[in-house]
Amino acid sequence: MRIKVNDTVEVISGNFKGVRGTVQRVYPKKQMVVVSGVNIIKKHQKPKPTGGRSRAQGGIIEFEAPIHVSNVMLVESGRGETTRVGVRRDENNHVVRYSKKSGAELD
Repeated sequence: MRIKVNDTVEVISGNFKGVRGTVQRVYPKKQMVVVSGVNIIKKHQKPKPTGGRSRAQGGIIEFEAPIHVSNVMLVESGRGETTRVGVRRDENNHVVRYSKKSGAELD
């Protein structure tokens, strides 16, 4: 996957189209990413014992659910525009991500 943790991305399709956020988690096997402030869902949770004297609090919990990586596009840090991400090797034969729009290296 070409999207990594702490990348700024913009959602390009779905209910949250146009929203920007940072990538919190990446699931490469499922090709999913968790973006802050995007795809917030509610889960009803029962109180559970935590192994100690107290119990985990029950109630309605809100959290970000993963979205597919094809629904997000990387935002270049310097320009603020969305771009596709390519991979190439530099002079030291290291793999480097680059912006397909501007050709500049990312990271």
